[in-house]
This record gives sequence, structure tokens and C-alpha cells, in this order.
Amino acid sequence: MSETSVRATGRSRPRTALLLGLGLMLLAILLALGTWQVQRLQWKEALLQTIDQRTHSAPRPLADVERQFAASGDVDYTPVTVSGTFLHAAERHFYSTWEGEAGFNVYTPLALDDGRFVLINRGFIPYDLKDSAKRPKGQVTGRVTVTGLARNPLPGKPSIMLPDNDVAKNIFYWKDRDLMAASAGLPAGFTLVPIFIDADKTTNPGGLPIGGVTIIDLPNSHLQYAMTWYGLAAALAAVLILRLRRPAKDE
Repeated sequence: MSETSVRATGRSRPRTALLLGLGLMLLAILLALGTWQVQRLQWKEALLQTIDQRTHSAPRPLADVERQFAASGDVDYTPVTVSGTFLHAAERHFYSTWEGEAGFNVYTPLALDDGRFVLINRGFIPYDLKDSAKRPKGQVTGRVTVTGLARNPLPGKPSIMLPDNDVAKNIFYWKDRDLMAASAGLPAGFTLVPIFIDADKTTNPGGLPIGGVTIIDLPNSHLQYAMTWYGLAAALAAVLILRLRRPAKDE
């Protein structure tokens, strides 16, 4: 071996070691991401199974669902039935879409027999029908019974990308239960049930609001993500093996 070849080989070894070190670090990251997606897949499948079991169960009285919430903090998608009187003047409007149309989900306080209130998501209305005077038939009076799905309250704003709720215009971009209730003009010292209820698709008089708007079909792409990360890891491992097997004269 010539002196020039020896010097070139000596210079290539640190570079090769550096590249291999970086490659191994990247390989570990890819494997970790793949494993994390597998764990997310297991969590999502368990969640979907729980939702399916709950949504296909019989509606339960509000008192039962409240006890479940007090014990576990989770009643999402549990069928529930409740009776009371709507306070339509206090309805709150959550910005939403339905079948490609922009509008609002109407959250109306329901006064219960025990003096408390629960916020009912009665369903969707088009944007230009935000004023309840334009849909008087749907403002049902007297005692009503609502069947729907219990929903957990949000612990906080889901994303910094969401606008702040505009209380002055009665437009909510995220479901701040306490702010909805506080801005609704309920009687002083009111007590609020700690969950929401999404009304089912039972048709309201006049057809509005459109009930049954709860989104249950949650996306589950974690298997594809895991395969992608593991596939990249396998490709990188093949590259590293080929690098290690290259003869020194090819450096």
C-alpha cells in the first residue's frame, strides 16, 4: 500500500465512524417513533372499542352518568336521558360545520327539576340562522326529555391555533363549559352539571337545530405511521450494513 493510500485510509476512518454514529442515532430515533405509534395504535383501538360499547348501550339517567363521571372523570359517548325546560334566550353558539356547510352548534341550558342546569348541544344551524328569531319553531317550550351522548368537559383550550372565544358576539371556537354558562345569563348562584350532552338525531320542530352531530368516527392511522417509521429504519439499517461491508480501498 502506498503512503498516499495509507493517509487516505487514515482520514476516512474518523469520517466513517462519524457517519455510522449519526446513522445509529437516527436508527434509534426511527425505531422509537415506530414503537410509539404501535403504543398509540393499542390506545386508539382500546378507545374505539370503549366508544363502540358505550354508544350501543341503553340510555342511562343523568344521575347514573354523573356518578360515573365523579368516579372516573370519563363519560364520553355514554348514552344519557334527561328532562327539564330549555332556556332558549341563553343559548350559546359554537362555531362548527355540518356536511360542508358553516354554521354553529347550539348549546342551550336545560333547567333541571333540582334547580341545576346542564348544557345541551341541540345540534347544527346554518350560519345565517344564528338569530333564534329566524327559527322560532325549533324553540320548543315546556318540559322536554332529551336523549343523547354525554361528553366530557375540556380541561382547557385544545390548541393555541384556535381563536379565543368571542363572548360579546356569542361565538365560541372551543367548548369552554364554564365560560358558556357564565355568559348565558343564568340565575345568580346557579349550579352547572359538570358534563355536556349532545342531543341525538331526533328531529326538532321546523327541522332545526339538526341533532345527532356528534363525531364518533375517529381516525386511526397509527398502523400506517408505524410501518412508515419501521420501513425507514429498515432502509437505514441496510445502508449502514453496506457501508460497514465496503472494502477499505473503496473509501
